[in-house]
Amino acid sequence: MAETQAIIVGAGPTGIITALGLARSGIDVTVLERAPGIVDSPRAMVYHWSVLAGLDELGILQDAQKLGFKKQDYCYLVYRTGERIEWNLKDLVAHTPFAYNLHLGQNKLAEVALSHLLQLPNAQVHWNTQVTGLAQDEYGVTVTAEQNGQPRVFTADRVIGSDGARSRVRELLGQPFEGTTWPERFVATNIRYDFEQHGYARSTLMIDSQFGAIIAKIDESGLWRCTYCESSDLPEEQVLERMPAFFKEILPGVTNYELVQYSPYRMHQRAAKQFRVGRVVLAGDAAHATNPTGGLGLTSGLFDAYALYPTLTAVMRGEADDSVLDQWAEERKQTFLQIASPQASENKRLIFHSSDPVRLDQDLQTLRRLSSDKAFRMERLLFSRRLATAPIVPHHYFQGVSQ
Repeated sequence: MAETQAIIVGAGPTGIITALGLARSGIDVTVLERAPGIVDSPRAMVYHWSVLAGLDELGILQDAQKLGFKKQDYCYLVYRTGERIEWNLKDLVAHTPFAYNLHLGQNKLAEVALSHLLQLPNAQVHWNTQVTGLAQDEYGVTVTAEQNGQPRVFTADRVIGSDGARSRVRELLGQPFEGTTWPERFVATNIRYDFEQHGYARSTLMIDSQFGAIIAKIDESGLWRCTYCESSDLPEEQVLERMPAFFKEILPGVTNYELVQYSPYRMHQRAAKQFRVGRVVLAGDAAHATNPTGGLGLTSGLFDAYALYPTLTAVMRGEADDSVLDQWAEERKQTFLQIASPQASENKRLIFHSSDPVRLDQDLQTLRRLSSDKAFRMERLLFSRRLATAPIVPHHYFQGVSQ
């Protein structure tokens, strides 16, 4: 007999939120994470308005908002000319009670979800646990691992691999990660500097083929994220040495910023060939990876979770056939390939690679409509909702389950 109903490999936001949804639905869950705790390197930090209802349903939105902040304003800033194209989310007020984005480091969201998960008697988390093997049959799944250097064996009815773009679960399933890797490197920095005082909006998308950047306020403590792009031909070990030259350009004459953290990483547009193999499913970056321009990677991962945990709950309760998981997998894959990945690629081109003046002029003519054309603005505002897919089976399991 399996010792738990579901094993979730990976304690990032997608994994922990999937675990929380399952546990609140009455499913016994075990989370395995190779790190000693929630990883806090600079990664995603913007939660589009469209994912907030899902966080609210799970009972974690209020706690997340206490740590982060609500934001409506955006600005495209053309570095070479200083042109500003400003817009906001106020038009969404008539469409949703969550007419704002939430800014908060993804590690903080994972910590909030984890605190709620650990309050449930049917959930446990194992840190320092590296998955080394996986086997499945018609009765369940066996996961072998090393925990603090010691061998461990875990058994479950189902396994969710949400262990990132370098997923060990995906590798053990023999699933190709199909797509491309960009020839550039992103450098994500967390810095303390009063960007607002110097005219930056709290979300500034700076357009330039050399000094393009995404600059966004993370929280109310004065912490900001600045992410820029460089050639991957440059030595990664010298990123820190090159960094002051970039900040000197975008913050001329300023040297009093505080670098808190930085993380260089490669960017991909990839998806696993199959998101479901037998009793194992892949979600989040383990299933699909995109460059983060526009915040569509984490958004896609959260929508994976929101559709997965009700669907898997119904299967595990015997209320739905396994085939609904194939439907979930296909819908999530096609949503990524047809919507999320192409748009993230287009966002990257606009912000970081606008070297063609004719194309840039065309792009700017389109962007200027955000300030003057409400119908066009609404189309843009509602885009992130297109990344959602409904649970295959209607969800009704939280009633009477402790939060």
